[in-house]
Amino acid sequence: MGKSKELSVDLKKRIIDLNKSGKSLGAISKQLQVPRATVQTIIRKYKVHGTVVSLPRSGRKRKLSHAAERRLVRMVKSQPRITKKQVCKDLEADGTQVSVSTVKRVLHRHGLRGCRARKKPLLQKRHLKTRLKFAADHMDKDKTFWRKVLWSDETKIELFGHNTQQYVWRRKGEAFNPRNTMPTVKHGGGSIMLWGCFAASGTGSLQKVNGIMKKEDYLQILQENLKPSARRLGLGRSWVFQQDNDPKHTSKVVKEWLNQARIKVLEWPSQSPDLNPIENMWTVLKKRVHARKPSHLAELHNSVKKTGQNIRPEACQELVDGYQKRLVAVKMAKGHVTKY
Repeated sequence: MGKSKELSVDLKKRIIDLNKSGKSLGAISKQLQVPRATVQTIIRKYKVHGTVVSLPRSGRKRKLSHAAERRLVRMVKSQPRITKKQVCKDLEADGTQVSVSTVKRVLHRHGLRGCRARKKPLLQKRHLKTRLKFAADHMDKDKTFWRKVLWSDETKIELFGHNTQQYVWRRKGEAFNPRNTMPTVKHGGGSIMLWGCFAASGTGSLQKVNGIMKKEDYLQILQENLKPSARRLGLGRSWVFQQDNDPKHTSKVVKEWLNQARIKVLEWPSQSPDLNPIENMWTVLKKRVHARKPSHLAELHNSVKKTGQNIRPEACQELVDGYQKRLVAVKMAKGHVTKY
């Protein structure tokens, strides 16, 4: 026998109204064509709960007790890289057999969801120490100081965005439909290496690097682009140059030229791209360049130059003016990586 359909709320209310008017269970059953036992059950529940609306049901008993759930959550928090299958095996070894779906539901209920691990530089104790020192030494610097900094870095841009992801809406079984795939080529179809700089007042020079950059190449880039960029951006005389601790940047020949040119260099903590706002600028640049869909390297280079020139100074200033938040984030993370 199939499961009977539940009575509507309106029909249940009519049963209660007829009962209140003094009609018997049999009369109500006959008038509304509802089994007498059902009428009796509805009236009894109304007298107990004061409503005819169906109450939440307890459902099947949970496979995991509250204590077991807490243990499961502690296990995942202490081992973020553990898989759901491994969790099931560990629970089974302790006498609790649950499915992968159960583990997933429990973790979701506690706000834990599977996400891709973010790729960040490896930080050792000495890195944490220097990052904390940098944050402490510069925490009292106001916007005026950071607006005088000329930020710099190198980056690689691939022709077809080798590392980009694209999401599509599709049905099951349509994964390999040409409309739902993203064509790839080896090595991203080629790439170009760039050196660039920017300040709160806008973007500076954007220089293409030919081949593998050596310290002599880096020195030539600085000699040809550093001071002209600072003048064009209106940094005045007391500006500060920022570069990371790449061996080319800290080579003797580069240090000597910076000293001779009387360019003040910001002391920089190693392994700290999250402290350099130019990383965010690179992300904006790459997204806009790939949106242009360049078809060859020469077109890619032209797109990079045009896109770099079109970045609004307001966007640059917004990045720099919020710099203190990065320092606070480093302090709160005790020197570890931040969301920046």
